[in-house]
Amino acid sequence: MSEDGRRLAYDRELAVGDGHEDVVREVVDVIVRTAPEIRGGLVGRRGAADGEGENPSGETQAEADVWADDLLGDRLSALEGVVQYASEERAEVVDCASSSSTGLSVAVDPLDGSSNLASNNPMGTIFGVYDAPIPAQGRDLVAAGYVCYGPITTMILATDDGVAEYELADGDATTLREDVRLPAEPTVYGFGGRVPDWPADFRTYAREIESELKLRYGGAMVADVNQVLSYGGIFAYPTLESRPEGKLRLQFEGNPIGYIVERAGGRSSNGRRSLLEAEATDLHGRTPVYVGNDGLVDRLEGALA
Repeated sequence: MSEDGRRLAYDRELAVGDGHEDVVREVVDVIVRTAPEIRGGLVGRRGAADGEGENPSGETQAEADVWADDLLGDRLSALEGVVQYASEERAEVVDCASSSSTGLSVAVDPLDGSSNLASNNPMGTIFGVYDAPIPAQGRDLVAAGYVCYGPITTMILATDDGVAEYELADGDATTLREDVRLPAEPTVYGFGGRVPDWPADFRTYAREIESELKLRYGGAMVADVNQVLSYGGIFAYPTLESRPEGKLRLQFEGNPIGYIVERAGGRSSNGRRSLLEAEATDLHGRTPVYVGNDGLVDRLEGALA
């Protein structure tokens, strides 16, 4: 697809307001060009990273995590309209010297679910574009999306105008669906964390859901949320007895995924309110994540009250 073709394909989804369409389009173009390169570069990068081998959250870094972050960091921070770049793999926000004092901030999880490298299961890349300095609330997002490295490489892109799905190949994006909405009749669920580590109230809710829906859980949030967007249902990574603050990062995972699901007609929650309303005080701050069909998330909030 030509640059003009990509521009036309994105036009419907880029009603972001405040004159940010061109910057968001440039960010998305970088993701579109880089995603196939990331996927192709996973071969030979399945081992642990050199050095300490941990990200700022204390999790083991694969060589592929660092490599994907370097690619995206170099390319996104070089965009004129991007003033900040933040990554799950970096301890601090990068102020982009090539940019003016005003612009957008981009936060990424370069390789969501990289523990799946060992088992060769799906993983993804998550990105959020904020009209505010990072850390920021989800309400400051003007666009968010993810790439799913499954049997084919696809991208979900959300703006205030809605959600669309693309197939990515050779640096081009082909539109698959222009108005992605959660199916009204939910089919699947996926819950993270060890069952003995679940709080009692969430365990009770989970027992109800497992009698109603099909289990789909693969260890990468992108892949699991993609199942929910495709078939309807709920994804949850709850508070745990060992992690009462939650496990997933608000800036890099909770906010972008919450934004996507809400724009697709569903709900997001941290157990009390929308993820997009959660306070953002720490770059690597964690949160419980519950996203899916609104009725299922409503029931969950009631069960946790």
